[in-house]
Amino acid sequence: MKDLFIADLHLNENQPGIYHRFKAFLDNKARNARALYILGDLFEYYLGDDAKIGVIKQVAQDLDELSEKYQTKCYFMAGNRDFLLGRKFNNYLVLLDDSSLIELDGQKVILTHADALCTDDSDYQKVRLQLRDIQWQEWFLSQTIPERIEFAQNARIQSQQHIQSADSQIMDVNQQAVDDLFIHHHASLMLHGHTHRPGFHQTQAVNKTRQRMVLGDWHYQNSYIEHFKGDFQLITS
Repeated sequence: MKDLFIADLHLNENQPGIYHRFKAFLDNKARNARALYILGDLFEYYLGDDAKIGVIKQVAQDLDELSEKYQTKCYFMAGNRDFLLGRKFNNYLVLLDDSSLIELDGQKVILTHADALCTDDSDYQKVRLQLRDIQWQEWFLSQTIPERIEFAQNARIQSQQHIQSADSQIMDVNQQAVDDLFIHHHASLMLHGHTHRPGFHQTQAVNKTRQRMVLGDWHYQNSYIEHFKGDFQLITS
C-alpha cells in the first residue's frame, strides 16, 4: 500500500476551496493509503484543542473517519502555524516530534516541517523559540479564545510584513543545517514542507549523496509525496 505526505495546507475559514480539495484528497487518495503523514501547517493558525470550531472541527472528524473506517494511519507533525495542536485534537492522530526518523521499505527517512532549518532567518528563529516555550504556551492557552484570535491575527500581519521585507534567500533552509540533520540521523532522504518551494534537491554530506524532497503549499494546487515500493514521487495536481 501507498504512503502519502502533505504539508502547508493552511486551512482557514476564508478559503473554503482549499478544504474542499483536501476533503476530495482524503476521499480518494488517502482512503486507499497505508498512512497519511501531515508535516505541519495543516491550519493557518491553531488556538488550542479547546478552540476547535469551523473547519478545524470538521477536519478532526474527517481524519477520525479516515482512521476508523478506512484504517489509514494518520500522523501529524507541528508546523509554525499549528504547534499547539495536541492529543485532544481527535481520537486517532499520532503526533510526531519534528525531525522524526521513520523507515519505509528498509530506507531511513527524515520527516521535518523544516522551519527549524531556516537558520539564516535569525529574527524568525527568536520568535520560534518563544512560541515553542512551554511557559509561553501555558500563558497563551490561559487567555480567552477572542484574545487568542486577536493575537493570531496580529501575528499573521507581522509575519507577512517580515516576509515582504526580508531577503527571500534567508527564508529557505540553510544547507549546513540540512547536512547536519542528515548526518545526525545517518539517513539519505529527507521530506519537508514550510518553504513553499516544491522540488527535489541533492547534496553531498560526508561523501554520501543525500536527497531532499520539498512539498508545496495548497493555496492554488494540491501537492503531495507518494511512496510505493521504495519509490517516492512529488505530485502536483
